[in-house]
Amino acid sequence: MQGKSPSESQVTLTQVMGPTHANNLGNVHGGVIMKLCDEAGGMAAIRHARHPAVTVAVDSMRFHSPVHIGNLMTVTAEVSWVGRTSLETRVVVTAEDVLTGHVTHTNTAYFVYVALGTDGRPIKVPPLLCSTVEEEARFERGAQRQAYRLQQRTQDGA
Repeated sequence: MQGKSPSESQVTLTQVMGPTHANNLGNVHGGVIMKLCDEAGGMAAIRHARHPAVTVAVDSMRFHSPVHIGNLMTVTAEVSWVGRTSLETRVVVTAEDVLTGHVTHTNTAYFVYVALGTDGRPIKVPPLLCSTVEEEARFERGAQRQAYRLQQRTQDGA
């Protein structure tokens, strides 16, 4: 199975945030942001695996700053770690005030997906080809996060 680089699966979603996305304070609901993160992360996982992929886990998502009505929100996702059948995607969210051009990093999160074959069961995915020091470091940190997730799962009795 031929490997793929993180850039081969990268997905970018950009959307203007309107009143239907926000609360009474004009801040976009965290759930709206999480949904778009899951969509971008899932598409990156599918692009890498070239098979359907379903969400298995979301690492904690902290919001550093709000996204406001009228902001241009950009969600960028790429595969950061690959196991046998599972993939981790790194998802970065920014908000741009289009009048001033000021861009704010609102959050980064990691989503884990499992690729599924035509029978609905987990299927082996291509390896991740890291070609830069940064990609290799992300892969190693992803492997550490996955080991922690598996350890937590065992402790939780799942």
